[in-house]
Amino acid sequence: MKKLWNQYSYAITLILLSFTIAFVILLKHQSDDQYVKVTISEGDTLWTISEQFADQHSLSNKEFVSWVKKHNENIKDQIYPGEKIVIPVSKNDKANTTELASAPKE
Repeated sequence: MKKLWNQYSYAITLILLSFTIAFVILLKHQSDDQYVKVTISEGDTLWTISEQFADQHSLSNKEFVSWVKKHNENIKDQIYPGEKIVIPVSKNDKANTTELASAPKE
């Protein structure tokens, strides 16, 4: 067994490392798929987005902003129009929200 390890230790280590990295990437990709992705429009801020989706998450505005900064790469204090960010709103919750029809025009 020791001879086998000495002969193939680099290959075994490389294979184990590859599987570990693939697993981590898979977990990260799956976690982002369960949340809503929004495209930033002109004048949007993380605070206003938090208020806009307030009925679909249970975080305070400050917690919402912290979550978005933590879970989106390259997000610091400013967001720019056209950027796509993941927000802590479950895709399932969005599907269950009720949209009310507007009153007919007279």
